[in-house]
Amino acid sequence: MTVGALLRRAWRASVARLLAIFAAAALLGWWLDALWPLLALSAFAILGWHYWRLHRLLARLYQRRRLRDIDGRGLWDDLEMLLHRRQNEGRARTKRLLGLVRGYRRAATLMPDAVLLVDRDSGRIDWCNRQARELLGLGPQGSEGTVGAVFPDATVRAWLDVGQTDEPLLDQASPLDANVRLSLRLLPYSPSQWLLVVRDVTKLLRLEQLRRDFVANVSHELRTPLTVVHGYLDILDADDYPELGPMLDEMRKQSARMSQLVEDLLTLSRLEAQEALAHREVVAMAPLLLTLKREAQALSAGRHQIHVEDSANIDLLGSTRELHSAFSNLVSNAVRYTPVDGRIDVRFERTADGGAVLAVQDSGYGIPAQHLPRLTERFYRVSTSRARETGGTGLGLSIVKHVLNLHQGRLDIRSEVGKGSVFACVFGPEAVVERARGTDEA
Repeated sequence: MTVGALLRRAWRASVARLLAIFAAAALLGWWLDALWPLLALSAFAILGWHYWRLHRLLARLYQRRRLRDIDGRGLWDDLEMLLHRRQNEGRARTKRLLGLVRGYRRAATLMPDAVLLVDRDSGRIDWCNRQARELLGLGPQGSEGTVGAVFPDATVRAWLDVGQTDEPLLDQASPLDANVRLSLRLLPYSPSQWLLVVRDVTKLLRLEQLRRDFVANVSHELRTPLTVVHGYLDILDADDYPELGPMLDEMRKQSARMSQLVEDLLTLSRLEAQEALAHREVVAMAPLLLTLKREAQALSAGRHQIHVEDSANIDLLGSTRELHSAFSNLVSNAVRYTPVDGRIDVRFERTADGGAVLAVQDSGYGIPAQHLPRLTERFYRVSTSRARETGGTGLGLSIVKHVLNLHQGRLDIRSEVGKGSVFACVFGPEAVVERARGTDEA
């Protein structure tokens, strides 16, 4: 039966009941010769009955008592029946939501990471799981107060104030033991709350440090034997041993390649060990760009068209040595991976926000889109055979990324297969200084 049919049935039953009461009162009043008094008495009785039903219904609702599930015999019965159904639906919904909340809490409790529910405005800890209490020394349900009390470091407070959800906060000391290192990640939980995930990364950081030490030590130890091998190869003259000429040339080539690999590994290890530049100086870009042009021309040996454009008329703040290393890597890569008669453009320009960008554009083979996110990984190569032919070590772009990180810059890469690539070093306004007069020429 439809809602309209049910409503009409209840309305007809209520009206019929009222008419029957008034008809009985009228007959009795006519028989007793008191028609109007009995009709008035009946009207007051009906009104009182309605108020009594309303009072009983409100009392049950206030007392949260379950209403009756009755088949409708009028408007009041239908109202009580509908409210009874809404009560059942509400209880079922509440039970389902409580089950979901309990499930989420059980899942959060079973997570290996510490999880805290934090108020965005005050930093108050509203809830935490068992791992958070054990890892951070919190009381039951995070009753210790605020995140600021757990992590008094100003870096953590600034990170929370900004609401940095894109990048985790790495290598923070545990409040219980400074030797335990933590990683913090912030997730938006609701408009008024953050979900703070804290992970113990002590072992990972130790393994990373072991890897760095291993690479640095092995690279350093390889220097001496490579120098000896290279020295002996220089002594051997191919004219004295004609039959060994091709072998000696290949040995010199591979020895030089190994030496370059060792130097790149040492450079990368040194950059990874730095958290910030020890000293910032004014990097004169005009002579640096001329140096990059000479290096590119020497490496190209006339096989490419090389153009350098300096329209920025500014200098950078940072390390001349590190920036030269990064820019030189990009230029040498462009020369190596651009076919003969190709074009290489090096442009130094201002950006719209007051920063600067040095872009190296080539007309080379181009890079498929699926490789772009991994180009700055150590030893990652798009084409192993082509890299072997050009003598690349697979570490150049990783060095560039670390140098730019030290200068609060970033590397933007755009490429299209068959049309070439653009590698852009982007710097913010804080890294820019006005160029002194008289330094436009090297």
